[in-house]
Amino acid sequence: MSGFALQSHAMGKRVAVRRHGLIVRITHWVNALVWVFLLMSGLQIFNAHPALYFGQQSNFTHPFLVMGAANDNPARGMTSIAGHSFDTTGWLGVSYDESGEPVERGFPRFVTWPGEQDLATGRRWHFFLAWLFVINGTIYLLSGVLSRHFTRDLLPSWADIRHIPRSIFDHVQLKFAHERRYNVLQKLAYISAALVALPLMVLTGLTMSPAMDAAFPWLLEVFGGRQSARSIHFITAMFLVLFLFVHLVMVLISGVFNNLRSMITGRYVVEEQAHDL
Repeated sequence: MSGFALQSHAMGKRVAVRRHGLIVRITHWVNALVWVFLLMSGLQIFNAHPALYFGQQSNFTHPFLVMGAANDNPARGMTSIAGHSFDTTGWLGVSYDESGEPVERGFPRFVTWPGEQDLATGRRWHFFLAWLFVINGTIYLLSGVLSRHFTRDLLPSWADIRHIPRSIFDHVQLKFAHERRYNVLQKLAYISAALVALPLMVLTGLTMSPAMDAAFPWLLEVFGGRQSARSIHFITAMFLVLFLFVHLVMVLISGVFNNLRSMITGRYVVEEQAHDL
């Protein structure tokens, strides 16, 4: 990995190294843009029936998750998860329209695409963006395999695994070492998102398609039915939202400029001891 010295210190130097290749950077930004509108159009589709079930068919009497207005008050939003209900007025179940009137709606309009309730348009956007997402992800995966990006940069070593407690302790204390390689928590997070959650999203999305079920009937068996696939699809999406939130927070508190520069130009500034240079 190439680099050049930026500033000398008594104990070492600040060095700019090339951390991200061109394909990684391009696919990262394409994925970021596509993912936002893919999520928003997916929430638009979810709003057409804001409930989740497990199994082949919808069990309206025992939903795993449901959002809507309270039975005793149409202006109060309620979200129920595994039989436990929460008042989520203004955010989930019931939100307010432009005139200030309460409207029964799973997710509010500002997080769906399009904003108004329009299932047909939401489905068209979602399917179009899904193909862009798959094509972009395939390019990233092939590039990662050919360049050994996964084995070299993302696959944790046994030394990394042993360092997990220390890495957690450092993160809790907001101590971030600017190193050439990802730390073990970054590796585990990126692997869980890029190589587990995202492929799972694609497979469960395909399982919800009757045409794909006809061509690949084993998908229904793997995921336990179309409704189970829909629930797993939704839960995985929420996991990725959490991942994105944590990712953005870590970018902010560990050095915005350095992190953005690495994903735009490929160069990342690290601090190295003099005997390592």
